[in-house]
Amino acid sequence: MKICSVMKGLYCRAVSDAEPKFVIQEMTLPDVLSSHQVRVQVKACGLSPLDLKLFRDVGMQRDLIPVGREVAGVVLQVGPKVTFFQPEDEVVGILPLDSSFSGLCEVIDTDEYYLVQKPEKLSSVCVAAALRDGLCAYTALHTHARMAAGHTLLVTDGASSFGLMCIQLACYHGAKVLTTSHSPQNHTFLEQLRPSVARVIPVYNSSSELLSAVMEETGGLGVDIVVDSGVHLHEGEEEVESEEKKLLPHKHDIISVLGVGGHWVTSHQDLQLDPPDCRLLYLKSASVSFLNPEVWTASSSQQGRYLHILKDIVEKMSSGVLRPQPEEAVPLYEATVAMETVQRHPKTKAVVQL
Repeated sequence: MKICSVMKGLYCRAVSDAEPKFVIQEMTLPDVLSSHQVRVQVKACGLSPLDLKLFRDVGMQRDLIPVGREVAGVVLQVGPKVTFFQPEDEVVGILPLDSSFSGLCEVIDTDEYYLVQKPEKLSSVCVAAALRDGLCAYTALHTHARMAAGHTLLVTDGASSFGLMCIQLACYHGAKVLTTSHSPQNHTFLEQLRPSVARVIPVYNSSSELLSAVMEETGGLGVDIVVDSGVHLHEGEEEVESEEKKLLPHKHDIISVLGVGGHWVTSHQDLQLDPPDCRLLYLKSASVSFLNPEVWTASSSQQGRYLHILKDIVEKMSSGVLRPQPEEAVPLYEATVAMETVQRHPKTKAVVQL
């Protein structure tokens, strides 16, 4: 196969205090691979919202930020010291924050330590669409919460792609799962899940049912683990928030449903805990962790553990333990519009087939 050295990829032009603009730019492949690099022909690429604030916080301010980091493809060429892969291997992985390549380029170069083998029967589109949510679920439940069989778990918004991964992973490990639904359609979907959850709590009419429902289900003891997909910080916040954010639980409700020694894993990066909140956590001897999956590729200190997690996720997808909701792949020429939608609505998923 002849490889074109100049390719087009999708990039984000971020301007302060302005909506990010997504543009197609040309990218040139280097003539020679470095020692541990792998050249991959991309077959599918998942699109996730860009956290532009994170890029600024870690000092990665660039004029153009590559878009599309969850990739699945076939190895074309390997560097002289690569030991994990050889040409024609099918691989999947998440490109690091500092990657210069957009995952929507036809061919990319990346370090071998960011990739794992893709099982043959697992489709490239499926794994590219769900890999990030699988990593988030694994990090939340295993790395942070130390989930074990017999634990009781509350997952908010269980019908979201991240929530569904948490539910399936927890059920596989023998945890009792409670979850919330954000619409009648989501409620029906969650009640029909197999393995089944212990209880689906509707919050689309009123979030006030959450505390009483959890306490009823746990005999007043509370849950061992809460995994949220965002929270309300202040009373009355609902009046100015979007319909989607109105369905998020209040932080006090989450702390209240925690049992003694419980663990709260939050996706809310600007969480504010007032002294009464901290006092209640202290009385329960409970703890809070922040879920930031980018730490795996931002630091090489736990690279081996990260690769083990990725490998376990794709094996569980292949065996049917993790069954993400199927995403319809969009063609490359629709990638810009798809990314604009994902950036505006972070819970929206999109995957591009190349």
